[in-house]
Amino acid sequence: MSWQPELDELARRTAFAHEMGGQDKVRRQHDAGRLTVRERIDRLVDAGSFHEVGTIAGIGEYDEHGKLKQATPANCVFGRGMVTGRPVVVVGDDFTVRGGSADASISNKPLMAEEMAAEFRLPIIRIIEGSGGGGSVKTIETKGASNLPGGVGGTRGFYYMTANLAQVPVVGLGLGSVAGLGAARLASSHFSVMTRDSAMFVAGPPLVARLGQPLSKQELGGADIQTRAGAIDLAVDTEDEAFEAARRFLSYLPQSVHELPPVTACDDDPERTDESLLSVIPRDRRKIYKMRPIVESVVDKGSFFEIGRNFGRSIIGGLARLQGHPVVVLASDPFHYAGSWNAETCQKVIRFTDLAETFHLPVVYLMDCPGFLIGPEAEKTATIRHGVRAMAAMNQTTVPWCTVIVRNAFGVAGAAHQPAGRLSLRYAWPSAYWGSLPLEGGIEAAYRAEIDAAADPQAKLAEIEERLNALRSPFRSAEKFWVEEIVDPRRTRALLCEFARLAAPVCTPGRTGFPMRP
Repeated sequence: MSWQPELDELARRTAFAHEMGGQDKVRRQHDAGRLTVRERIDRLVDAGSFHEVGTIAGIGEYDEHGKLKQATPANCVFGRGMVTGRPVVVVGDDFTVRGGSADASISNKPLMAEEMAAEFRLPIIRIIEGSGGGGSVKTIETKGASNLPGGVGGTRGFYYMTANLAQVPVVGLGLGSVAGLGAARLASSHFSVMTRDSAMFVAGPPLVARLGQPLSKQELGGADIQTRAGAIDLAVDTEDEAFEAARRFLSYLPQSVHELPPVTACDDDPERTDESLLSVIPRDRRKIYKMRPIVESVVDKGSFFEIGRNFGRSIIGGLARLQGHPVVVLASDPFHYAGSWNAETCQKVIRFTDLAETFHLPVVYLMDCPGFLIGPEAEKTATIRHGVRAMAAMNQTTVPWCTVIVRNAFGVAGAAHQPAGRLSLRYAWPSAYWGSLPLEGGIEAAYRAEIDAAADPQAKLAEIEERLNALRSPFRSAEKFWVEEIVDPRRTRALLCEFARLAAPVCTPGRTGFPMRP
């Protein structure tokens, strides 16, 4: 009277599922230097923590007596697991079964993964290879009709693909050739990673070749191309590095927007000072300096996690901790356009600002911005349109904000250094220098008649410049309370840690009115 025969059948079907696409396809995956989806999940989550859902879903082959002969699993594996002790949803494409395409998928599996993340308020990690359950020309024949994109329940999948960005942390890992819907799922994330031997594209080389552009996968959509374009945040050498990056990214974020970011123990003295900060900014404003060591100096040691390094490079962006409190960090990089904002930089500022607002992360901005990029390139890329969008995103935030003006703050982009219309903290180093526009080049225009009338125009120019520079001292602005505090650079860490402590009780869990979009 036991139910053991049914359990034996379950075990048999489960064994079929674990065979995936068969030995030959698994061997091909390994020969290409890639793990299978099940191996990836095992490497990503805490040991023994993965609870799979829908293991035996797929297509069965039966004999004339109705007995199962063979089963081909659906090419999606998903379930719940733990990542560094915190529950997550993991969903992965099985490239060994029809290359992850739609004609071997069961659409409700990846859909349920997204629904599970939303309903249980859990982060979701998408492991993507192939079309990610997207289309294949063979689908027309296997389904007997041509699919209308988004039709017959497909809209629910597209809905959750982006809607979860407003609810839970979403991580996308591109670990092979990723195309079509797979590319959309990878890009539709808060943090995306590709291995360097992977590629991502809307359509692959065979289709692009029909346009008269024969390209390899790497030439069309390799990791360097996608990180420079801003479609992908990080490129790594190995799959294990991708898993570690996912774990680290999630460590700064709450489980969902209904919680606050986790505060961790910190043994780095919040009052720690760094003597090098006193002389790191050159007195000669034409000389540049390295901003990343400044960031590393003021945040908790080893906590800075940079994201999107190859895109919008005049702004450095990432996550860090201050006395254990997670924050978003923005910092100007004078090595690129002297820190001025171009269209890409503005898009990057929007992305980080929205991330901060979505997950209740205070923002720290180390500023050295001489304004928007000027010239034909700036006009052709609509820099001013992207710039005012960045200002709008900043002004829409409700999270605490602290700005440290390290050097330049000029023009409209100079104004975009803190939210307008509400309180934020602002400090200036003695090296700070600001105005409507830099004196260099502006004096000749404003004082042209006086300079031309002088016996020695160059001497008159130098005289005017010296006079105006004296008035431009940050101490003159502080006298009028146009800047609140000029501080010793060595005290920056202490002030930022105090900011993090002040911000902690202000941040409020819940959905924001301006969540992050892809």
